[in-house]
Parts: sequence; C-alpha cells; structure tokens
Amino acid sequence: MPSRRRARQEALQILFSWDLRRQPLDEAIAAYYDSLTMEELSGSGGAGAAQQPARDPFVELLVRGAVEHLAEIDQKITQHAEHWRIERMPTVDRNILRLAIFEMTQTETPAPVAIDEALELAHRFSEEKSVQFINGVLDAVHRERGG
Repeated sequence: MPSRRRARQEALQILFSWDLRRQPLDEAIAAYYDSLTMEELSGSGGAGAAQQPARDPFVELLVRGAVEHLAEIDQKITQHAEHWRIERMPTVDRNILRLAIFEMTQTETPAPVAIDEALELAHRFSEEKSVQFINGVLDAVHRERGG
C-alpha cells in the first residue's frame, strides 16, 4: 500500500490535471492511472502487457472529496487569501490548498499533519513564496476551526 505522502502527491497530480482540463473527474483519474501504465510499458521496452497500477482508496478519497466540496473549499480559500482571487492563483497552489482544506475539514487527519503535508507538496512543486502563502491560508483556516 502506498504511503499517505505519495497518495497526496498523486491526488495533487490528478486535481491539477482536472483543474486545467475541466474534464469529468472519472476521466482525469483514469488518465492518471493510464499514464502510469504507459510509463511502465515504456520502462519495460514495451514487452508484455502491463497491468494497471492498483488504485489507492486514499487518493480517490482526497480527489473526489476536494471536488465534491469545491465551492465550500474555494470559499474558505478566498476568505483567507487576502488580495488573491482563486482563478489568479497558480494552479498547483490552489490545488494544494484544496486538498489540505478537504483533509483538515472532512477527514480524521489532524490539521497539523494536513498542513505539514501540504507544505511538503508546496516545497516540492511550487515556489518558496508559495509555501509561505499556503501556510498562511491553511493556518487561518485551522484557527477559524478552533485549532
């Protein structure tokens, strides 16, 4: 079973693609796993039939949950992101925020863990100033919830 950190990274990749293409969510998820299958085939020289990688239920929980609660999550982001309209934020940043806010508010994951994991994603996939921005928004959401 994949680690939760890896699951969050995979969920971010799926959400990023979905956000850019605005394709149906099931198509975005399938496309992600299809791309993993293609990578496996190219890595093996194309020999044999590659099996589709096992889907991680935590990845799907995060992706589907973030999309199902999108309006509520985006409202929280807008409320706490001073001087930023959500559509003007870098795509990766807004989707890191979406994942973290969903995880903080709708799952059993402790908020400090969700925030730390979001910051790890930001360090890996975004700019240093984005890390500070994401931390500020998530901290404000956490404080609003009584944390």
